[in-house]
Amino acid sequence: MNKKDIAKTIDHTLLGADVTKAGVKKKCAEARDYNFASVCTNPDQVALVKEELAGSEVKVCTVIGFPLGVNLSETKAAEAKAAVRDGADELDMVMKVGALKEGDYKTVKKDIEAVVEAAQGKLVKVIIETCYLTDEQKVKACEIAKEAGADFVKTSTGFGSGGAAVEDIVLMRKTVGDKMGVKASGGIHSLEEAQAMIEAGATRIGASSGVQILEGSEFSGDY
Repeated sequence: MNKKDIAKTIDHTLLGADVTKAGVKKKCAEARDYNFASVCTNPDQVALVKEELAGSEVKVCTVIGFPLGVNLSETKAAEAKAAVRDGADELDMVMKVGALKEGDYKTVKKDIEAVVEAAQGKLVKVIIETCYLTDEQKVKACEIAKEAGADFVKTSTGFGSGGAAVEDIVLMRKTVGDKMGVKASGGIHSLEEAQAMIEAGATRIGASSGVQILEGSEFSGDY
């Protein structure tokens, strides 16, 4: 897989409490230059990202219920509707991890369904936060996301105790089959790491270090 093809899998990410408009504009310019899959940033920057990416093939991505996933489902749905209104093409929502861990699968599914419905046909990725789950729970999370109508399952927020792992991508891909997307996110800083995730079954890479991944330069951030 060449660098141009890998670039098309990258969600160029800028998330956090200290995100500025200048930072978002820089990410968007980089995304246009490298033809990344999307720019993913906080919900309050969606309209700006839409404006900055106008005329390009790069998608507008944002996060819902981020980074903990513990918001009320009504809140997540409202956030999703607002994101779509502002121009989001893709929504990365955080699953109710605690509910999954205690076996309350009905709540987990209804929560995802609320966002899928609010997304009005826009692509929905479900972050299952693999670092907190057993392999059995990871499988269950993927099965529920699939049943609830999500388009992707995603490993991590990047704010938990761990990020993407090749073995998790293999497990997730095996669980959802070939019709859903699998996104590896968290701790991917090099071209070799990105390639390993793609070879394992990932169809998207979430990284704040997209340029560094393609250029082979050092990345000094966390995720």
